[in-house]
Amino acid sequence: MDPTSRSRAQDLPQRGPPDDFAEDVLIEMANLDEQDTNIPGTLFVSTALGAHGPRVKWYPGKAGRTLPCLIVSVGPDPKLRDDFLPPAVSRIAAPRVMAWVRLNHGALLDFWNNGASWNRREVSAFLDALQPLPK
Repeated sequence: MDPTSRSRAQDLPQRGPPDDFAEDVLIEMANLDEQDTNIPGTLFVSTALGAHGPRVKWYPGKAGRTLPCLIVSVGPDPKLRDDFLPPAVSRIAAPRVMAWVRLNHGALLDFWNNGASWNRREVSAFLDALQPLPK
C-alpha cells in the first residue's frame, strides 16, 4: 500500500452499526435473551424503523444503540444483512439467528408491519408466542 493510500484509509471513519433511534418514530421493541430464543446473547426485535426492510439485530451480550451486532433480514429465507462483529463470533451466531428468524418470520413480519398500533396485551401475546430454537 502506498503512503497516500494508507493516509486516506486512516482518515476514514470507523464503520459502526446504524442508530435506529436517530429519528423520532413511534415503535414497539423488545430485547429477547437466551431464555426466549435458546441463542446466547440478545435479539432485538422491533416494529418498522428507518428506510430499511424488516430485520432483527443480535448482540453477543446486552443490546445497545451503538454496540456491535449482526443484522438479519426477516422473512422465510433470512439473510445476513450486516455484520459488525469479529468473524469468529459471527460464524457461530449467524446460522442460529437466521434459523430463529425462519422459525418466527410470520410473527416478526406482523409485528414489524402492525405492532406500533398494538396495545400491551397484543405485544405480550406476540412475545409469548415466539418460539425458541430447539435445544
